Amino acid sequence: MSRFKQIIKETDLVFIAICCTCSGLSVFSMFSIYKHTSLLDDFRPVIVQLGASIIGLLLGFLISLIDYKELCEFWKIHMAICCGLMVLCMFIGYAPPGTTNKAWIKLPLGLSLQPSELLKISTILTLSEFFEKNKYTINEVKTLVKLIGIAFVPLLFVLIQKDTGTLLIYIVMIACMFFAAGISWRFIGMCTAGGIIALPILWFTDKIDVYQKNRILALFAPEKYSSVLWQQNMGKISIGSGRILGKGFLVDNHNATPLAYNDFIFSYIAESLGFLGTVMLLLLILFLWMRILSIARRSTDSRGSLICVGIFGMLMAQTVINIGMNLSLLPVIGVTLPLFSAGGTSVVVVYCAIGLVLSVARHNPKNLFNSWMQ
Repeated sequence: MSRFKQIIKETDLVFIAICCTCSGLSVFSMFSIYKHTSLLDDFRPVIVQLGASIIGLLLGFLISLIDYKELCEFWKIHMAICCGLMVLCMFIGYAPPGTTNKAWIKLPLGLSLQPSELLKISTILTLSEFFEKNKYTINEVKTLVKLIGIAFVPLLFVLIQKDTGTLLIYIVMIACMFFAAGISWRFIGMCTAGGIIALPILWFTDKIDVYQKNRILALFAPEKYSSVLWQQNMGKISIGSGRILGKGFLVDNHNATPLAYNDFIFSYIAESLGFLGTVMLLLLILFLWMRILSIARRSTDSRGSLICVGIFGMLMAQTVINIGMNLSLLPVIGVTLPLFSAGGTSVVVVYCAIGLVLSVARHNPKNLFNSWMQ
């Protein structure tokens, strides 16, 4: 009993409470969508979201008890498993309704698994291990080539799946880790220049599908591509109709935004809670980011710091892209809002990532919780 009390004492309960609040709001929003709109005919996504949140919370708590250094050292095992699942996707993968990417594997009981979500966690752990082992030679050419090769493996699998949204998440996540690890500005400048040069080449060599180009062009010529922007326009109408205090949940007068329970759940919540409620929601997300970076800053080794930075990059990129989609500031590319959008694998993986952050906090010699922003 005393051991259990010690574990609870060492756990950032406020951090977990914020995550549970986000999940609770997600499940309640989906229930409201199912109950009072025609946008969700099946109650199953509500059950899946609730179950995934509970399972994810338990897994996250268990992961927090494991020393993150051991998880990094076993990188060969979890990386091999995740890559194996990605290969399996090439043969038996399927695309759920609303997407064209065959990035899911069917499981019993009508469930599914998205291996690219699991690969995010493995990539963060693997890169953290290699950055730690090569921290004194990180800017040498030989070390950079090795690190780039390791980072390219997951990117290659996502490229094969043609999942643009997930690819962007990986790029931002990996870039944050490279930057935090102390990569030289010259290398950063070379990568930036390479990216700028590659964009027009990809555009004019038809490496980007026509529908993807149209989604980008629609942001600059909305009148010409009004049909492409229809979903986003409906989302903006939802956000605007919430006004200051919102319409509330479990009411029938919500705007019919397609996929309101998934990629556009932010627009539904904004319509329900209004401007003030949306600001509170964004503050909850901001608190999570700040807490993760705070733990990263106070970690006593680079593994822990880079794990936190990688997870921050993953969550930050998903949030910014998803909200940008809802506001028509970015094209629709199928990126979910962490802990809010429907998706069992995504929710479980986010909680596992939170568990890794808590593991970094728990398994450092310093008491990280003397002051949450100290």
